[in-house]
Amino acid sequence: MPRRFEIIGNGAMLDPLYFAMLAPAMLLSLWATFATKRRFAQFAEVPNARGMTGADAARAILDRAGLHHVRVEPHDGWLTDHYDPRDRTVRLSPDVYHGRSISALAVAAHETGHALQHAKRYWPLEVRTLAVPVASLGSNLGFILIAVGMLLSMAGLSLLGVILFSATVLFQLITLPVEFDASERAKKLLFDHGIIVPSEQAGVAKVLSAAAMTYVAAAITSVLTLLYFLIRLGVLGGRREE
Repeated sequence: MPRRFEIIGNGAMLDPLYFAMLAPAMLLSLWATFATKRRFAQFAEVPNARGMTGADAARAILDRAGLHHVRVEPHDGWLTDHYDPRDRTVRLSPDVYHGRSISALAVAAHETGHALQHAKRYWPLEVRTLAVPVASLGSNLGFILIAVGMLLSMAGLSLLGVILFSATVLFQLITLPVEFDASERAKKLLFDHGIIVPSEQAGVAKVLSAAAMTYVAAAITSVLTLLYFLIRLGVLGGRREE
């Protein structure tokens, strides 16, 4: 069993190697979260020239694409915006749904981009949707099996946990092209449909670029976490510490 590997009461793992490997990703995650909130807040103070709300923009883009059946609904919370492919609904937080800012348009168009991906059967989105149940299982049961396996020196059980956790890593990686594509669609559609004027393009790009970094940070964190487990189990880097 690896030295210095300790499972404490709340399930957190204390190991110098873990923090050495994950520290850069943790810092990137903190920076990305801060940057996203700062950019959104910054351009939430800038009204768009057309005076449209985020809900107006989402509805306009959907209707132009012939997706009249896709609903646009308000959703509680801050930056809780998302597209639900199960019932084909774009859900927007109050600041986005009712907001008439550059930020509101950028976020609304991004989430609407996912609805267009769904309609066009964009394969990375389909793979991600299928991976959701397995990824959820992997992020929860995977950690438990890894921890129990290490505590009981049952390498097979830990490896099973790693395999389950790998589904979470795959989910995070497949999320990247899905989110980047939705942002590119958003920038293009907002301009092509005349929802924003040329001078507003830079603001939209800044909001969406900052948000994209949160997904990059999540992917890097999941990959490094997987590598950590593989090293501690001796799959990478030679035999396990005894």
